Amino acid sequence: MERARVKDWLIGAAGMILVLVAAVAILWLAVSAPAGSAEPDPAPSPGAETEPTPDAAPPGDLGEDETWLADLALDAGTVVTAGSTLRDVRAVGQDVVAGPGGLIAGQLTVDATVPFEVVAAELGEGTVVQAAGDGQATVVRTVEALGRELRVVATGTVEVDAGRLVMEPRSIDFGGPDFLSDAVAAVVRTFVTIEHSIEGLPEGLVLQDVTVQDDGFRANLSGEDVNLAS
Repeated sequence: MERARVKDWLIGAAGMILVLVAAVAILWLAVSAPAGSAEPDPAPSPGAETEPTPDAAPPGDLGEDETWLADLALDAGTVVTAGSTLRDVRAVGQDVVAGPGGLIAGQLTVDATVPFEVVAAELGEGTVVQAAGDGQATVVRTVEALGRELRVVATGTVEVDAGRLVMEPRSIDFGGPDFLSDAVAAVVRTFVTIEHSIEGLPEGLVLQDVTVQDDGFRANLSGEDVNLAS
């Protein structure tokens, strides 16, 4: 991951590290809220509500130039990188070590909302992606099939597949008769299928779950030994 991208999404974390270097670890724990104690987001994912670990012990090989944090919580309203935008980002780290090797989280859980417009832009200009109810999403776009332009409405359930956010249409409608819809659906399916890889987060995080909200796709990611900043 490029250093610029790390600084973009963890700009809040950078400020915290400066404070950490200037003060002792006890002061940091005194002024920061433990993970899980903040007010929950309107639609939080279970992974973001990690309980604090008051009985956790630092590693036995902690170096003299390293600082250990049992818990670390970071929040950002919007995170923008060169290729992506995320909103309502909450990261909860445990067993975090700050030192010459960077800022390493033994365990990291991130919840973030991928706006519909980010996914729509990947499908093509003029595409609209929106919630459809019952945990489904709808894609509306104009495609060319059999020499004609068709306004297609595709709806399906959003799932996690190979670490990506995927929506395989279960129904495709363009306003024609049923017998023709079945034939055209096979042609246009690829144009209304969502396959989105979440970007802008540290390497090592793997997408675990995704749900559909009114403002986008709420994603939960987690990983071990994640380098937050180097």
